[in-house]
Amino acid sequence: MSATAPHIVIAGGGMVGLSLALLLHEQLPDATRITLVEGRALPAPGDAPGGYHPSFDARSTALSYSTATLFRELGLWNALLPGLAAINQIHVSRRGRFGSSLLSSAEQGWDALGWVVENPCLGRTLLAAAHDCPRLSLRCPDRVTDATPRGPGVRVSLNQEEIDADLLVIADGAESTLREKLGFLTQRKTYGQSALIANLAFEKDHGGCAYERFTATGPLALLPLPPSQQAPHRMALVWTLAPAEAAALEIAGLEVFSRTLIDAFGYRLGRVLRVGERHSYPLALTEALEQVRRGCVVLGNAAHALHPVAGQGFNLALRDAAALTATLAQAVDKATEVGDTAVLASYARDRQRDQAQTIAASDGLPALFMVSDPLLSLGRDLALSGMDMFPLLRREFVQQAAGMAALESRHV
Repeated sequence: MSATAPHIVIAGGGMVGLSLALLLHEQLPDATRITLVEGRALPAPGDAPGGYHPSFDARSTALSYSTATLFRELGLWNALLPGLAAINQIHVSRRGRFGSSLLSSAEQGWDALGWVVENPCLGRTLLAAAHDCPRLSLRCPDRVTDATPRGPGVRVSLNQEEIDADLLVIADGAESTLREKLGFLTQRKTYGQSALIANLAFEKDHGGCAYERFTATGPLALLPLPPSQQAPHRMALVWTLAPAEAAALEIAGLEVFSRTLIDAFGYRLGRVLRVGERHSYPLALTEALEQVRRGCVVLGNAAHALHPVAGQGFNLALRDAAALTATLAQAVDKATEVGDTAVLASYARDRQRDQAQTIAASDGLPALFMVSDPLLSLGRDLALSGMDMFPLLRREFVQQAAGMAALESRHV
């Protein structure tokens, strides 16, 4: 181990851990060693990753403009393209009220506001790229069970051995046992709601439009998906519901499910023709109160697991990963230890504002639209209508949602 030839260990081989590994491999010097440790078996190149890791399950992920820029820089975009659906418009509305807003990529001068990718497709692309990285060692199945300070770095305990590293990145998810083992304090806010997710086929074409509809039970999001042979008009559903209602709709027949969905969303896309595999999970906001200490960083859902209302969890994690990589690259250039407390504290300070704004938006927006006070209801309706009337207001909103302000600051 040395300041100019660091060894970085990543605990967690999901979407965030793999993306960070690829960023580090791309941007840090050739002398850098990267070890990614994942508790589940790693599939061979070309195998489907669905059984490998929960983050590569049947769900879909919205990729912001800033995330797309990072994937282009990593050379992954062409491999992802066949599995992407562009979001050209976002329609925001509230059930039973007059206010609504339409956000457009053309107004921003962008090719899209964002993209949607099914997690298995993203998993295959990330895994294939990882297999092509000569300085990236994949330890799967294995697990980081503990870590203790050792000199300028950290001694990492695996299932069968110990290895020395300059930096340990904890990226093993919202329920991270390693984060708890090392004593990183967290705070957790439960929403008393569940998210119901499924892929749907509609009668009408989505036309690249995503829908965010606020209902009495919580937000309902429909995101465009690429067509399949069996279903040309596919969309990904993320529906916030009371736990009992989510559980009932998870097993309901097509007729009951479709009728309930249409009652909440309307007939903009016509009838629901097919419903894919459904899952529900409880919603909570989990935040690590301490994200860095000497030799350790907490990243991704282990650092902040968000409400899915705006689809910003993965995008925020990617902005964190890009900023961490840039900070570590600067440290190596200056022959400073990558696990140095001052180096990691600098990263944490740089990310504080973006994290706070994104967390506040994902936490506050659902609650704001569920309050039944008549004056607040009128204010919300006027705000949505005002968003549609004032282009500058829409542009500021879209820039923040796309993560462009954070991306631009990374290149300053």
